[in-house]
Amino acid sequence: MNRHPLHHLAGIPVDIATISTCYPHLTAPAKKAGALEAEGDLLRLKRGLYVASPEVTGVPLSTELIANAIYGPSYVSMQTALRYWDLIPEAVYMVQSMTIKASRTFDNALGRFSYHQMDREAFAVGITQQQSHGHTFLMATPEKALCDLVAQTSGLTLRYRSQAMTYLTDFLRFDIDAFTQMRPDLFEQYVCAGGKKAASAQTLQRLLLTLQSNSTTV
Repeated sequence: MNRHPLHHLAGIPVDIATISTCYPHLTAPAKKAGALEAEGDLLRLKRGLYVASPEVTGVPLSTELIANAIYGPSYVSMQTALRYWDLIPEAVYMVQSMTIKASRTFDNALGRFSYHQMDREAFAVGITQQQSHGHTFLMATPEKALCDLVAQTSGLTLRYRSQAMTYLTDFLRFDIDAFTQMRPDLFEQYVCAGGKKAASAQTLQRLLLTLQSNSTTV
């Protein structure tokens, strides 16, 4: 059985130059990419960036990997990451990422990809590498995803531990047992790097330390 020429690009976001390597005698790469998109063999992620359809490769797509590729440097965070880590119950209908560049939103056949600008100093705190079908992408740790979320939520200021607990349990329906297992040092690093927007993260850290202290005395 002959494989589709795009098969070896399975799951990888690629530009037109890379697509043209699959067709050695191609003379009009942009036109070919347009034809492949019209046929459904290629999915357009943004201008000049594509991914081979899983229908022709047999390999599922990673929206996290694609998010990294659409606009970078960036990493997946906020509710998208919290859902990835199975810390909140609700489905998330867009892929949310953080970036040091200007905030942007991209819509394509796979959905909406939103990027939120953050301080350069806090960007590198709490990023982890994850894998999907052999490809590596950047994802916020649970601690970083939660810090990013509270920092980016307009009008939200968590001054007291009781407020933080209500936010976690009533608004996010967060897994509190998992929260209790989080690393206080990652919150501390975020607070030190995050400036004024890190105030709510500091309250979350105080709540975490209280819960961890209570659990050791029971």
